[in-house]
Amino acid sequence: MKKYDYLIVGSGLFGSIFAYEANKRGKKVLVIDKRSNIAGNIYTENKDGINVHKYGAHIFHTSNKEVWDYINQFAEFNRYTNSPVARYKNELYNMPFNMNTFNKLWGVVTPEEAQAKIEQEKKEAGITEPKNLEEQAISLVGKTIYEKLVKGYTEKQWGRKCTELPSFIIKRLPVRFIYDNNYFNDKYQGIPMGGYTQIIEKMLDGIEVKLNYDYFEHKQELDNIAEKIVFTGPIDKYYDYKFGELEYRSLRFEEEELNIQNYQGNAVVNYTEYEVPYTRIIEHKHFEYAKSLGQEDTISKTIITREYPDTWNREKEAYYPINNDKNNALYQKYADLASKDKNVIFGGRLGMYKYYDMDKVIAEALKCVEENLK
Repeated sequence: MKKYDYLIVGSGLFGSIFAYEANKRGKKVLVIDKRSNIAGNIYTENKDGINVHKYGAHIFHTSNKEVWDYINQFAEFNRYTNSPVARYKNELYNMPFNMNTFNKLWGVVTPEEAQAKIEQEKKEAGITEPKNLEEQAISLVGKTIYEKLVKGYTEKQWGRKCTELPSFIIKRLPVRFIYDNNYFNDKYQGIPMGGYTQIIEKMLDGIEVKLNYDYFEHKQELDNIAEKIVFTGPIDKYYDYKFGELEYRSLRFEEEELNIQNYQGNAVVNYTEYEVPYTRIIEHKHFEYAKSLGQEDTISKTIITREYPDTWNREKEAYYPINNDKNNALYQKYADLASKDKNVIFGGRLGMYKYYDMDKVIAEALKCVEENLK
């Protein structure tokens, strides 16, 4: 009999939920993580009263009541609404594209005027069969929105010109003919008051956790200590790239503390010019400190993070998969192999090779619990 029922590789949402539910059912669990902190990419660190999202902005949103109720066991959420602002040169535009955006771009006031303007630009472009992402975007929203708010941002995200990117990357560009800056359409939305790390701490309470512990450096020893492995890292790496390498995008974060109370007046500002190397600046205090969130800002300093897209290689952290046809077909080979492997369960963005939001990760983890923990 092995020492543990489950070895869980990765302490993000998927791994921690599985660990919590297994422990609740009396299973012996070991959680390991190669990082020096728990919580994966949702890790937040409190600095002088500001909860810093160390791996990019995480705004929880879902329409799944079961998922919402589940996560609310572990923290109380505020009513933060994601309303990013896009900055093009010295012009600021509300996102997602809505009547506030169109009024600033063209001076239009009514939905009918905005629709007419977009239709006019689409007609002038005369694109019937888009050959690349640039043509696809213009055929959906016209030239003005594309050039100011889509082009530079997208080229930075993908590390390639829009004329070189396939059209299918953008299937639609949502435009709203209402005055509403709420980015998401979901029923439930917010940020856990006190940050995300507390959620994972509560889930892993009473469970053995080893940090700074890389599965691949200790593979031989680890493969023999548990009946089953729950693996939330890259599936292709687990199988030693047997069928070849899947593609991912990486990110780089540059954090700065400033001795001013309020730097940009919003939690997220996207920089849509190609010439500005970062895609966005996050000002962390605005996730929790605002009159509208019921908490006054009395902190005299602020912390910002510049987020840079980065080309992934094996030495860098993989943040999200590139789900094009080629990669999805390659992933399917790994998924078929995994389905025959009775000793391992794959989960999370990297293990399942899907660009999941947090609520989808939770739903998948609960489904996995249902299937594996009777």
